[in-house]
Amino acid sequence: MNGWMIFLEICWAVSVIWPLPADGLCGQDAGRLIEDLLADYNKLVRPVENDSDTLIVRLKLKLSQLLDVHEKNQIMTTNVWLQHILFFSSWTDYKLKWNPADYGGVTVLYVPSDMIWLPDIVLYNNADGNYQVSIMTKAKLSPNGTVEWSPPAIYKSMCQIDVEWFPFDIQTCEMKFGSWTYGGLEVDLQHKDSHIERAETETLLGFDGHYDETVWIVNEGIDLSDYYPSVEWDILGVPGKRHLKRYPCCESPFIDLTYEIRLRRKTLFYIVYLIFPIVSINFLTVLVFYLPSDGGEKISLCLNILISLTIFFLLLVEIIPSTSLVIPLIGKYLLFTMVLVTLSVIVTVITLNVHFRSPSTHTMPEWTKRIFIEFLPKYLLMRRPSPIKIIRNSSTNTFTIPKRHDRKLLNFSRPRDHTVSALFDQMDFLSPAYRSSFCTMRSHDGSSFASFQKELTPVMSAVDSVTFIASHMKDDKNGQQVYSYLFLS
Repeated sequence: MNGWMIFLEICWAVSVIWPLPADGLCGQDAGRLIEDLLADYNKLVRPVENDSDTLIVRLKLKLSQLLDVHEKNQIMTTNVWLQHILFFSSWTDYKLKWNPADYGGVTVLYVPSDMIWLPDIVLYNNADGNYQVSIMTKAKLSPNGTVEWSPPAIYKSMCQIDVEWFPFDIQTCEMKFGSWTYGGLEVDLQHKDSHIERAETETLLGFDGHYDETVWIVNEGIDLSDYYPSVEWDILGVPGKRHLKRYPCCESPFIDLTYEIRLRRKTLFYIVYLIFPIVSINFLTVLVFYLPSDGGEKISLCLNILISLTIFFLLLVEIIPSTSLVIPLIGKYLLFTMVLVTLSVIVTVITLNVHFRSPSTHTMPEWTKRIFIEFLPKYLLMRRPSPIKIIRNSSTNTFTIPKRHDRKLLNFSRPRDHTVSALFDQMDFLSPAYRSSFCTMRSHDGSSFASFQKELTPVMSAVDSVTFIASHMKDDKNGQQVYSYLFLS
């Protein structure tokens, strides 16, 4: 086991001392160069010739993949390459500069990044705890002293989620980078594409008083050449901003680089699985009022719709962040729908209560008749079914009915084989002359009485009709009240 450890240490030392040059060939020139550069190199000291010199560090963010945008926790997870390019201004230090002619034409040298000085660039709005790059890849050195380091990293940054227009929302997430230790006079952070910046200066009011802030903006601050598209979000823009803040208390400015990622949600998933079912269920609420009250399913349908909307509301709560600042658009629609369904349940209960009322148990108030039976139907374009009207002729003392109802009444007055006792029950409707003659005929023989009964068949039919009309007029008041309750419901 110890032998394997010694072998691995020897291999690591050889890879450090004899790195591959740019042309991929090993050589003693590269080994001699690395020994000369790192012989007396101190990685703890800021690499400037004078302590008053400013070290320029240029950053370029290369987005590889948008892993996740967690709305509930308001965290954006990205897979990026953070390119560090160091330009040492006014620095003639020989430690990381060389003449390629002195080292066999070596123009590029790769060294482990933990062997040289690195700027402590951290993600200020980090949400995971790892503020710095965790994978220490090799750095690329150039003869003019330029150091380029592009480590991959997975960042979890805080992102303020605005759910007002969910799921038709556009989010703007930021990644704010800056030096944790050095100020603006020691390490100057700049965009890699600083030649296309535009500057904006404004004076703002902070907690400690007024401060001047200058903002340099790059429209394409993030490189998307190797970006793998997300299945949930579309990227609308990736501007980069350089903020330089000067406070009255401090001589050194505070510099940070902020990269904005403007995202637009893809709405097809939410339209198919969330919005369309909710709208369809909402349309069912209108159909509740078309169900007949005698069916007994009005309340069941209302309660089923209310339970379905409650399930969708709980699903929405699990998706969006818990905030009291704003209610999302679909949440407002759900609340409105639930209120509408609740009102439909209340109206349905009242409708059923009125529908099954009868004159024997309830008396309809006058104001209810005037409002719901006489006043509102005119404006709602509703007409009551006209009742059967019986017209009395005062000159002939007879009753007539409309033609559209006479067929119904004739069903009750068809000639039937009446008995004598049934005839005597209707004697009160006959005149005294007919009554006396009929009583006289009862004393005669059966044949005469039978012939007389045959002659009285039309009279008996008329008696049945008169009986029906009298019964109808007697129950007309109760019937009108029942019709009024049905019409009101």
